[in-house]
Amino acid sequence: MGVIKVGTSSWADQMLLRSGWYPRSVRTPAQRLAWYADRFGLVEVDTSYYAIPTVETAEGWAAASPAGFTFDVKAFSLFTGHPTPVRMLPRDLRPERATGRVTRRDLPAPAYDELWARFRAALAPIASADRAGAVLAQFPPWLGHGEAAKRRIAHVAERCRPWRVGVELRHHSWFTDENVLDTLSFLRAHDLTFVCVDMPQGHASSVPPILTTTTTGLAMIRFHGHSAAWESGDKQERFRYAYRDEELARWADLLVELAGEADELHVLMNNCCGDQAQRDAARLAELLRVPARPSASLR
Repeated sequence: MGVIKVGTSSWADQMLLRSGWYPRSVRTPAQRLAWYADRFGLVEVDTSYYAIPTVETAEGWAAASPAGFTFDVKAFSLFTGHPTPVRMLPRDLRPERATGRVTRRDLPAPAYDELWARFRAALAPIASADRAGAVLAQFPPWLGHGEAAKRRIAHVAERCRPWRVGVELRHHSWFTDENVLDTLSFLRAHDLTFVCVDMPQGHASSVPPILTTTTTGLAMIRFHGHSAAWESGDKQERFRYAYRDEELARWADLLVELAGEADELHVLMNNCCGDQAQRDAARLAELLRVPARPSASLR
């Protein structure tokens, strides 16, 4: 069976900081990451979706985490086709007279290339410290199955190499009876990790939780919860969900099977409302017998 790593899709969002999960004595960003990394061996860097981190920030993450710890880093929103607030771009790369949101077509090629160069530079300290897991490329819910979409995904993946790439698809057309095998074959052909999701079903934006691997090196699954307000609520309401013990126990059995198909399995709780993701991740790690500290061994 492959190595299983369990974590959450953030360690410093404001709802978590207000929840009381961190002791009052844990005040600085470095202290919070060290506290988190003493309890989980994996985390998803969510802030990189909103703005490209500086090299100094990434160096701080590597320094504050122990050997064996792993960062999965979400790709910058502009790279995966999401309209991005122009204020989130570095000042020197913002298009002249641009306001509101911009997309790739609004940037000249040299500026787009420079954004990628800075993103890659930010990943370098994590990789040098042997903390790099995968780049998570989360594509928008309007990107439907098709050849143009495949080319866009392959382009993003090529820009990320040699790092591993996980692909989260959020349009139902990728998983219809007619397309699902083609989708998985495409990911396998490009050595891309299929990111399985557990999420509310029955909505236009729903995709099924297909437990499979498309690379032998890495499998990934993200847990979004099952909020009844998935399509109607704000961010907090959409992810407000507590997994019941029986749900986690059922998933633990399934995840052990999935871990048998890859060298490594990354399990991320994304029901980020207060400290619920951390509590559910801790319980799931217990059921999976995953040690709290990355370097610890099971007793």
